[in-house]
Amino acid sequence: MPSGTPTTTTAHSTAATSAPRRSLRWRVVDIVVASVLAVAVGVVFKLWEFGYEPLSAAVALLLPGTQALFGGVWLLAGPIVAIIVRKPGAALYAEIVAASVEALLGTQWGWSTLEAGLVQGLGAELVLALFLYRVYRLPVVVLAGAAAGLALGINDSVLWYAGLDGAFKAVYIVCGTISGAVIAGLGSWLVVRALARTGVLSSFAVGREHAKRRPSSAA
Repeated sequence: MPSGTPTTTTAHSTAATSAPRRSLRWRVVDIVVASVLAVAVGVVFKLWEFGYEPLSAAVALLLPGTQALFGGVWLLAGPIVAIIVRKPGAALYAEIVAASVEALLGTQWGWSTLEAGLVQGLGAELVLALFLYRVYRLPVVVLAGAAAGLALGINDSVLWYAGLDGAFKAVYIVCGTISGAVIAGLGSWLVVRALARTGVLSSFAVGREHAKRRPSSAA
């Protein structure tokens, strides 16, 4: 019995030493990749304006407030970058950068997009912080997207639709939350998985996780 204890202790200490320690500090590669992705999504934000207008006008005729169902596209930057970088502030940083790019390209909302990016990024950031920036499974990402959508719905209701009735605001907020969960949550998760398959994310945890799954999938 006593002779087995040092061996067990040694094995445990060896495993602990070999296990990589996860740091929440930003690396240079984190900043570069987060910035590049946020700028790219910011261009998507601008392009989406052309699709949003006719779609939102059509559904609003059926039920006012449902135009928020298409707002989730403007929430994609935060979850996409957060899943990849996995550092505090990633979702917030990405949303602000993407909103800045959209504003620089010219938008009907002007520089108020920065305020929207701040609020929406904080919505996603809050959920990820609750999980200590360590859990990025699909349910958590969907929840983060839903929180960003909730922030979008409340923010727009206060700033842009303050004069409308409570029924409109309730529908708008609910639809914004659903859009955030589906488009920004599930959508970003699928986008990152597609990127991981190409191998471009090999220096990130999500890329390594995908690489580990491939042998088991092939078997």
